[in-house]
Amino acid sequence: MNGVVALYEAHQAAFVIALLGLITLATRAGGYLVLARFKRIPARLEAALEAVPVAVISTLVVPPAFSGGVAEFATVAFAVVACMRLPSMVVILAGLGLIVGLRMVGL
Repeated sequence: MNGVVALYEAHQAAFVIALLGLITLATRAGGYLVLARFKRIPARLEAALEAVPVAVISTLVVPPAFSGGVAEFATVAFAVVACMRLPSMVVILAGLGLIVGLRMVGL
């Protein structure tokens, strides 16, 4: 048993990443299998599924934007305005460059 514990401690990050990957794969496959049973997805379920990406992004972006400093708030404000006119990848790269630049100057 000590060998297993030592192996886990030595490679803890790799084990956690692999486990999270397997969990992600299982949830995606499970969702596909559940939805494959429907001939037509009910409107309420489709609306709920369409709201998931917005909920995930909001969960990841909003807390740092309001609990972080000026750099985080400015970057989120920029991204909100820019995403209305620019492609997503451009906004992501520009936002990344902006946050790095603002942090480098000490904001």
